[in-house]
Amino acid sequence: MTQPYVKLTIDNKVGYIEFFHPAHNSLPGDLLAKLANTIREAGQNNAIKVIVLKSGGDRTFCAGASFKELISINDEATGKVFFSGFANVINAMRKCPKFIIGRVQGKTVGGGVGVASATDYCMATKFAAIKLSELNVGIGPFVVGPAVERKLGLSGMSQIAIDANSFYPAEWAMQKGLFTHVYESAEELDEAVKAFVENLCNYNIEAMKEMKKMFWKGTEDWDTLLAERAAISGRLVLSEFTKQTLNRFK
Repeated sequence: MTQPYVKLTIDNKVGYIEFFHPAHNSLPGDLLAKLANTIREAGQNNAIKVIVLKSGGDRTFCAGASFKELISINDEATGKVFFSGFANVINAMRKCPKFIIGRVQGKTVGGGVGVASATDYCMATKFAAIKLSELNVGIGPFVVGPAVERKLGLSGMSQIAIDANSFYPAEWAMQKGLFTHVYESAEELDEAVKAFVENLCNYNIEAMKEMKKMFWKGTEDWDTLLAERAAISGRLVLSEFTKQTLNRFK
């Protein structure tokens, strides 16, 4: 696999949304837009009762934002648009009327942690360590912060946001509430996800829809909140500190 993609496949009333990018499943703006649109479309597709969100490949789940695009930002407006990409995906997941089950097979960084946190139920392998690395480059996990805090709590989110150099193991993420189960291999994970979602399809879709509303209560302001957070990141990415740091990574 060398070409980036987002694809939706339907099997036994389950909509499998898969994204891929050859750079460790990092997500540039066009891929984020397609992912948000695909989530919205799956939410309105009557042939789908439950959604699984996954990434291609067998290693990294998502390396976060596209470094290539990040380094090319030269003004605040462009920066806000760039960081709004993850905001749009998280809001699409939040508003989707169907349960979204996460399948996390490997390491997850930055925005990828936000995507995993925005799922309604997330299953992972023991290789799915997580890291919020944004402070390393002089920014911060502003856009994904609300989603991550919702799953890990303020204490857990602030811990990994401040300790921006460290990967936290999948077991830690499970103890904090991000992952519901941790499996020994991707094969075991896939078997468990398939059995779980196909069982969910036996339930009343209207009941699941109402439950999702209940679970996300209190997030109704996130369209505005995440846009404001994207503006903060868009400003900070232009700082001299961040520019010098990014240039060292070139």
